[in-house]
Amino acid sequence: SAQQLLNKAAIPHSAVTAIGSHGQTVYHAPNLTSPFSLQIGDPNIIAELTGITTVADFRRRDVAAKGQGAPLVPAFHQAIFSGIFDLSQQPVSIVNIGGIANISHLTEHNVLGFDTGPGNTLMDEWAQKHMNQSYDERGAWAKSGNADSRLVKHFKNDPYFTSEPPKSTGKEYFSMGWLESKLASFPQCTAKDIQASLCQLTADTISQAIQNHAPLTEHTVICGGGVHNEYLMQLISNTLQHPVSSTAEYGINPDHVEAIAFAWLARQTLHNLPGNLTQVTGARKPVILGGIYPGEKGY
Repeated sequence: SAQQLLNKAAIPHSAVTAIGSHGQTVYHAPNLTSPFSLQIGDPNIIAELTGITTVADFRRRDVAAKGQGAPLVPAFHQAIFSGIFDLSQQPVSIVNIGGIANISHLTEHNVLGFDTGPGNTLMDEWAQKHMNQSYDERGAWAKSGNADSRLVKHFKNDPYFTSEPPKSTGKEYFSMGWLESKLASFPQCTAKDIQASLCQLTADTISQAIQNHAPLTEHTVICGGGVHNEYLMQLISNTLQHPVSSTAEYGINPDHVEAIAFAWLARQTLHNLPGNLTQVTGARKPVILGGIYPGEKGY
């Protein structure tokens, strides 16, 4: 919880201007006739228990503006990494591999961003089901298997992968139900070979997104939990013809990038600044995101 984090970090409440709450997305459906995106984690409770102004519910305003509501992190990537790389000389792709993977392609004058497809979610679900582990540590189980090229191709036949950005997806789409429906035609595949195939799927869809939509990329920087999957990182590096590294090499903990991004989005909101990029989400205009839930002293 926010309170536990404050205690662990030994940060006084008075030193915190605001909390930016990402929430946990339980359903993301931006393409319905009545689109919506639902996150749990009540900002009223966070603000009440901490006494700190809380900014939350960032996605729905973008959806209301006819956008996808995701990904939102590319705006932060642009703000931060434009100060690290000379984008006029070196276009860069930032890849966040969480449950879902997304890309931010940064050039001197533009940002392209979208969800590439599953990141860790299917591998984690499969590891939980067959290994009773919440994730495949370092990708060791996947590495012990052999990816089935026919199965990987079958996975990639899903229309999401060939649809054009702006686009976003979620765990409610790339779910165990999705996986089991794909596996029905491959009863001979072993569990570890399926894990290897899922790892290959994530690597391929990330790499192909860069090759197809960001071919000028000269450096790919990766963050999120997927950066700890050594086998996945190896597969991505083997495919791309340019350097691949972790944000850790630039002093940014890869596990903290999204948390920092939502703190930045909260700051944007409190300063009456938009937090979305229309070319990324497809929204009809830039909008100030989220709701503000005042702390004890207002905001």
